[in-house]
Amino acid sequence: MSGETRRPHLTARELIDAVLDAGSFTSWDAPVTGPPPGTGTGYAEELRRAREKSGADESVLTGEGLIHGRRVAVIVSEFTFLAGSIGSAAAHRITAAVQRATAEGLPLLAGPASGGTRMQEGTPAFLSMVDITGAVRAHRQAGLPYLVYLRHPTTGGVMASWGSLGHVTVAEPGALLGFLGPRVYEALYGAPFPPDVQTAENLFDKGLIDAVVPPGQLAGIVDSALTVLLADSSAVPAVPSTASVRPGAQSAWESILISRNRRRPDLRRLLAHGARDVLPLNGTGQGEKDPGLLLALARFGEQPCIVLGHQRPRREGESAMGPASLREARRGMKLAEELGLPLLTVIDTAGADLSREAEEGGLAGEIARSLHDLIGLASPSVSVLLGQGAGGGALALLPADSTIAAQHAWLSPLPPEGASAIVHRTVDRAPEMAEAQGVKVAVLVERGVVDHVVDERPDAAEEGRAFCERMARAIEYELARVRGLPTEDRLGRRAGKYRAGVG
Repeated sequence: MSGETRRPHLTARELIDAVLDAGSFTSWDAPVTGPPPGTGTGYAEELRRAREKSGADESVLTGEGLIHGRRVAVIVSEFTFLAGSIGSAAAHRITAAVQRATAEGLPLLAGPASGGTRMQEGTPAFLSMVDITGAVRAHRQAGLPYLVYLRHPTTGGVMASWGSLGHVTVAEPGALLGFLGPRVYEALYGAPFPPDVQTAENLFDKGLIDAVVPPGQLAGIVDSALTVLLADSSAVPAVPSTASVRPGAQSAWESILISRNRRRPDLRRLLAHGARDVLPLNGTGQGEKDPGLLLALARFGEQPCIVLGHQRPRREGESAMGPASLREARRGMKLAEELGLPLLTVIDTAGADLSREAEEGGLAGEIARSLHDLIGLASPSVSVLLGQGAGGGALALLPADSTIAAQHAWLSPLPPEGASAIVHRTVDRAPEMAEAQGVKVAVLVERGVVDHVVDERPDAAEEGRAFCERMARAIEYELARVRGLPTEDRLGRRAGKYRAGVG
């Protein structure tokens, strides 16, 4: 977080000047005609005073400009014009701008700051939120990025429509954000709204938005997102040395012990040493976040992707992956499909959360839905077995067009000690069970589940950065390879990898 001081209200022009390259803004706005018929002379006078006060002709400005040299469409609220409220003229302006951005294939940045729909225009203004939402939906369905910067304050119908539909959503520090404005709540219920609920920071803590950033940092966030979302991935990477690596001769139990080393590189280190333009996302966007999963935009070499994977607990007793993790994962799957990006899943778990909260949160159902979505994913996909792969928590992220495995990774229905306890009523025969169950990489390669092995020299924990860089080159290669596979039979080929043998 920056130490930059937040001003109570950013004007539309101030935000445009802060975010767009200097002198690059071009307005798309046509002159506004008079108020809608039947609204009375009093409303016309309000509009006149609002224009005089704000220096704007309506509550939104639209147009295009450059962000770090990249052409971007913008829609920005002017709060000093009748509290940024949306009437018919403003709604028409927003819808026209979204449609133009879609027609011209431009990413769109929205910067709402609004009290909601305009009360002076009543239900017709309220219904215009449906039209705006339809335009945003068409923009997203065209595979074009829609980015949102929530400003202070954003409430009501704006927050409940075009303010909450971003592929990536960030907010101004300290911004008041919510459905019901606090003044309305107090008038209706005779008590103040609970403090610190409708704040940008609380929404971030609850997994509703991706970041809280001051306006001075917004251009960098937008540039990072668009660098991934609009990346040119046509370059074919060189074949990495790992393409010819064969599984090692170590026993399953040897690999399991190696994979449990706390110094072994995890997903965080893989992204730090092997990826670039990494932009973490946060939560499900529906009020949940879980430390058991990491979701991000990233590039490996020139290959962009949506990344989702297990966050290995850093300390004993930290929570394992729960149902909210998989709901966040499914947000990533939807992003990949909508934006036409490959999906990268990273598996490294000793097992999903085993708790009352996980059961009541629907963990089993979320594993099933994750499998359902991955098997039918329209986007190309790559999964990585990075270390431990125990149980349904591992299986939930496995299905993909190609699977890479670290040399000492493994995949098992349960940790071997659990399997031994079930079959032999003792954990002492875990090494024997691990070998018998075929959990090691050599068996997974033989079965066609693993397509690419990344060697460890001799143990990833002893060569952290070098291993991550080697794994990253393998990921770049496989992302490019699966993008080039025929799409017409992708789903059949993917499902066929996991078909059980007979006889």
